[in-house]
Amino acid sequence: MARILRIINYLIATAVLILLVAAWWYAWRPLPQTSGTVQAPVSAPVTVARDALGAVHIRAASLEDALFAQGYAVAQDRLFQLDAQRRLASGTLAEVVGPAALELDRDMRRLRTRRIAEAAYQQVPAQERAEMTAYARGVNHFIRTHLDRLPLEFSLLRYDPRPWSVVDTLLVGVNMFRTLTTTWRDELIKHNMLASGDKAKVDFLWPVRGGGEVQVGSNGWVVAGNRTASGRPLLSNDMHLEMTLPGIWYMADLEAPGLHVSGVALPGVPGVIVGHNDRIAWGITNLHFDVQDLYIEKFDERTGRYEFRGQVEQARPERELIQVKGGKPEELPVWVTRHGPLLVADGGVRMALRWVAAEPGTLQVPILAIDRARNWQDFLAAIRQFGGPGSNFIYADVDGNIGYHGAGRMPIRRNYRGDVPVDGASGEYEWDGYIPFEQLPSAFNPPEGVIVTANQCTFPVQYPYTVNGNFAPYYRSKQIHDLLLARKGWKPQEMLAVQTDIYSGFSHFLAGQLVSAYRKRKAHNPSVEPAVELLSSWNGQMEKSLAAPLVAALAYQHLRTAIAEVASPAQGRAYEYNLGSTVVERLLRERPAGWFRDWDETLVRILADAVEEGQRMQGRETKRWRYGKYLKVTVANPVVRNLPWIGPYFNIGPVEMSGSTSTVKQTTWRVGPSMRMTADLSDWDKSLLNLPFGQSGQVLSRHYRDQWPEYYSAHSFPMQFRKVEVKDSLVLRP
Repeated sequence: MARILRIINYLIATAVLILLVAAWWYAWRPLPQTSGTVQAPVSAPVTVARDALGAVHIRAASLEDALFAQGYAVAQDRLFQLDAQRRLASGTLAEVVGPAALELDRDMRRLRTRRIAEAAYQQVPAQERAEMTAYARGVNHFIRTHLDRLPLEFSLLRYDPRPWSVVDTLLVGVNMFRTLTTTWRDELIKHNMLASGDKAKVDFLWPVRGGGEVQVGSNGWVVAGNRTASGRPLLSNDMHLEMTLPGIWYMADLEAPGLHVSGVALPGVPGVIVGHNDRIAWGITNLHFDVQDLYIEKFDERTGRYEFRGQVEQARPERELIQVKGGKPEELPVWVTRHGPLLVADGGVRMALRWVAAEPGTLQVPILAIDRARNWQDFLAAIRQFGGPGSNFIYADVDGNIGYHGAGRMPIRRNYRGDVPVDGASGEYEWDGYIPFEQLPSAFNPPEGVIVTANQCTFPVQYPYTVNGNFAPYYRSKQIHDLLLARKGWKPQEMLAVQTDIYSGFSHFLAGQLVSAYRKRKAHNPSVEPAVELLSSWNGQMEKSLAAPLVAALAYQHLRTAIAEVASPAQGRAYEYNLGSTVVERLLRERPAGWFRDWDETLVRILADAVEEGQRMQGRETKRWRYGKYLKVTVANPVVRNLPWIGPYFNIGPVEMSGSTSTVKQTTWRVGPSMRMTADLSDWDKSLLNLPFGQSGQVLSRHYRDQWPEYYSAHSFPMQFRKVEVKDSLVLRP
């Protein structure tokens, strides 16, 4: 027996040793060199310093060298993310991961994303092209010198990355465009609802605005000096995007002649997207204006011919070859009409997609021009060139000015709103150019000293152009506005309390409606009574430890579906429009005839249905329910998660979350704040910045998820600018 135990122990020790050696070879050895000296094709020595969070602080004698070093540093920390996102954007994921990615690749090929980027390359201004080329040279220098020690994911998937190019940088832009502007599916849903429903009711379910919007808008705000402790403005930005490991943003501080800028960069794109230089600070978030339209084409499948204004035109045939790891390549034919690629085949009807991203001249990347802006006029001149995705830009400067301006190409639609597919043959539903930059929503030094943005519709009711978009309800913008105006003397750290606020005005309102209806009807349902008691004393906080938020969330889902079913039978479950909550609120306040025989009776039934669903999920004792068990989030490493036994260790979660779609801290199972920044215009080094997870994408790096505890507990870190506490310093020498 002793001999058997010795053999077992020996085998265990051997297995552990093999695992340790494998971990060192495949995961530890590829960690980047962050100190010392390396040879590089730069014109003069460049310092790439890293602080305690791994944020890079690059000091160079020329802009070209600074961007080279930025590309090199990003590749050190995020090379697999760079390659994965360009493969996602170009529809080449199946080539390295197999058939599981095939449908996603098909979608990207139909959208023609790589062809869009290649066409845009021909129109990029010379200066921007030079900047992107310098960045690409930095990425490629790292790839060339590290092919023998690539990050773990390349070893697991068994392939090497190809060189980076300017087209790849443009692909990153196209993919962000796709992420932020895909609205054509909403057009299809509404189209299908109209086909079987009551037109007036269906139209009611799809408003452009919810009422009560605080002008201007999207996930950020700026406060003038007369409302801050320092007497100088504070600018806060927390963009809400899909939660990924590694995160979307990369912390960077770049200094070269004529430039000193700090903030977050988008891996693959040179410069800083959101942040500050030594004169101004800015934030960017989604404007949500609709820039996609579906056209129903009279199309001949055999010949590719279609009608337009009484004439026959020939669609352009394109062939896409999708390589599939472990399988045969797939050939995908795509027809392209004057409106765009045929994307939808619905019951024999073919629809083409027109998309601003595919229009000539849209993919302008004036990021470095924004980074170098010195004042409001410079800033406006830079964002005027910004083609999209349509964005809200908030602004502050050291002279005390604050401002806002929408930017990007917004189509001027002729004879239609853009909310449903239109006839492509008649020529009556075309674009007449784009809304002039000067007429996009804007503000400069408003009297109340506050500009609030939270994805709400920023366009005035009496706007001279047709407005359509998937805008957010007003609840978040109103809550931010109310909080900021409630007091003065704001400090940077106190902005975190606003960014992480979890009060839902809508859910609180709905709770009151449910309780009132239950008591009016004098309903007596023992299984529902505890829920009524919880809702009646609830303060609207979407707190993970409470039961009442779960009751309200489930009730809203049931009520929204029931309302949509009345408008369009059998289509209710498809209705998930952003402004759905404001539609529900308006109906509950006005209670018009023709929807339900008795609104209170309907609410009592909805509440009972919500409680029944909650009991199936978390048991019969309503008071023991936890909203966080319902809103439980897992953010998985896209490749390493598949390793047996140890893979889940490198994920975040499952973890209970607070917040909802209608709270300032907007949280769903997939979306959350992708960063939190507050820029202090009185002292840049008092500014704050926090990523959700960490700076590095390498799983054994100490910066893989070192920021998660502070992010989860609503704390942050100093955003070092002039005073940098260097932990590691690497010098790139010619």
